Amino acid sequence: MKDELHSKQPPVPLTLEGSYILHQMFRFRRPAWKALDASARNAAVEQAQSALAAMEQSKEEPSALFSLLGHKGDLLLIHFRRTLEALNAAEIAAANLDLAEFLEPTTSYLSVVELGMYEATVRLYRGLLEKGLQPGSAEWSQAVAAELENQKKIVAPRLFTPIPARRYVCFYPMNKLRGEAKNWYSAPIEERQRMMADHGIIGRKYAGQVTQIISGSIGFDDWEWGVDLFADDPLVFKKLVYEMRFDEASAVYGQFGAFFVGIRLPAEKLNDFLEGKGPAARV
Repeated sequence: MKDELHSKQPPVPLTLEGSYILHQMFRFRRPAWKALDASARNAAVEQAQSALAAMEQSKEEPSALFSLLGHKGDLLLIHFRRTLEALNAAEIAAANLDLAEFLEPTTSYLSVVELGMYEATVRLYRGLLEKGLQPGSAEWSQAVAAELENQKKIVAPRLFTPIPARRYVCFYPMNKLRGEAKNWYSAPIEERQRMMADHGIIGRKYAGQVTQIISGSIGFDDWEWGVDLFADDPLVFKKLVYEMRFDEASAVYGQFGAFFVGIRLPAEKLNDFLEGKGPAARV
C-alpha cells in the first residue's frame, strides 16, 4: 500500500511566492565621472541620493545598494517589489538618473521569493491519497488550494520581507543537476524531501548569523534559483556554503553560478563611493 501511494504522488512540490526580485550589477565608469565638472557631479549625486534614499526607506517595496568586490562589477542594486510592473518601474527610475550615464550594466537577475514546501507537500499528498482522492480531481485541487492559503497566512512575513539590514551580501544563482546518471527532477518526491530536510538542518545552524532569501527563477532567468545571504560577518558566507557542499542535495545535485559579494552602501554614502572612497571600515 505504501509503495502504491508513493508511486501515485505528483512529482512537483508546492511552493509559495512573494516579492519579485531584481538584481542589477553595474560597472562604474570612473574616468568619465572624473572628467565631469564639479557642479554636474554634485547635481547627479543629489538626484541619485534622493531617489535611492526613498527606495531604501520603503518598508513594503525596498531597494538597497551595495559596493561590489572584484571584477564582476562595482555596484549591485537589489529591488524587492510586489509586482513585475513595480519592479520594471524601479529599473526605469534607476536608468533615468543622471548617474546612469556612468553605470554600465554587467549582468542582472530576475526571480521571485520562493518558499519550498517539500515536507508539507509530501504530507498533504499522502493524506489525500489515503482518503482515496485522485491527483487532478476537483476535490484534490480544492484541498491543495486550501493548504496553500493556510500556509501563506503562516509564512506571510517571509514572503514579503524587507531587505535585511546587514552589512554584507552574497548572491549566487544555482541549478539542480539534470545529468544522465543523476537527475534531481526524476528522483522521487519523498527522496527530494528528505534531502532538502537535511539541507535545511545545516542552514538552521547559522540562524542569527545569516539571513537567507531563496528566490525561484525557473521561467524568469537562466538559472533555476537565486540565493541571497545577508550577514554582518562575511566569513559566514564561506562557512555556510562550504558546509552545505557536503550534504547530498548539493554534493550530488547542486550546480552553482557566479558569486557576487558586496558591502552595504547607504544612499547617504554614495558620494564617498563615487569620489573613490570605499565603505568605512567598522572598528
